[in-house]
Amino acid sequence: MKQRINYMQTNQEIVRLMRQLEDYKKTTGFHRKLIELIKIRASQINGCAYCLDMHTKDARAIGETEQRIYCLSGWRESPFYLEEERVALELTEAVTNISANGVPDDLYERVRFHFDEKQFIDLVTIINTINSWNRLAISSQSIPGHYKPATEK
Repeated sequence: MKQRINYMQTNQEIVRLMRQLEDYKKTTGFHRKLIELIKIRASQINGCAYCLDMHTKDARAIGETEQRIYCLSGWRESPFYLEEERVALELTEAVTNISANGVPDDLYERVRFHFDEKQFIDLVTIINTINSWNRLAISSQSIPGHYKPATEK
């Protein structure tokens, strides 16, 4: 595979705006491990190897276990995730595949049991952001394998 476009160099304004959304997630109060699990799960669904490479490395760098990373695509059958993580992952799947079934009312109620209204919108924004990154990386055929987390750079 050959990279089509280096979108980070080609359109730095878009990258700046996307990074503002990334910076926003730090203000939400969500644990970084939950955010990385969301990013990994959306990237699995979208088939974004570039983002999978990046976010699995980031997750390991902040102490996420390999077991939880490896079992993420089977989170429903795995005992390794907290209930609030489960509803966030289910929301990730629903928002990532929103054209299939939308976000059903029962899912919304389960999410709201664990998270308030602002947190719900923050979760959807985090999910939307990684989906946008996935689409940029997949469309430009970004090549995985070279990313190093901040702690390794």
